[in-house]
Amino acid sequence: MSEAGDPSSLETPRLFRVILPVSDIDRAERFYSELLAMKGVRVSSGRHYFDCGGTILACFDPRADTDPFSLGPNPDHLYFSVGDLEGVLRRAIRLKAEILDPIADRPWGERSFYLRDPFGNKLCFVDRSTLFLGREPFRPSG
Repeated sequence: MSEAGDPSSLETPRLFRVILPVSDIDRAERFYSELLAMKGVRVSSGRHYFDCGGTILACFDPRADTDPFSLGPNPDHLYFSVGDLEGVLRRAIRLKAEILDPIADRPWGERSFYLRDPFGNKLCFVDRSTLFLGREPFRPSG
């Protein structure tokens, strides 16, 4: 048996929840249910959870949860991998999300687009077949 503190006894941590600040939980539920094409579940008066492949996207409206504070948008992008990039873009446009950068092939090999949600959070959607995970050196084609 491994001793406490022995690195070989440690499991790799798994990210299981990401907080996405919103200022209107009902609007966030409608927006993200349509954008992500899933219903999610309301877990409290100010939290609506979406299971994104084992990591929970937690839309959180502190005021609706009776907390005495508000939150601004996340400072940087959240990244999602999807099988139908064009479908997500069509839904984002239909929802009037602010498209920050249209679908493009990125220098590191990913095909993606960027948007801002109605609450100021920046998101990126990446074609699942082009994910670059940083596990091997990137070699540009051509």
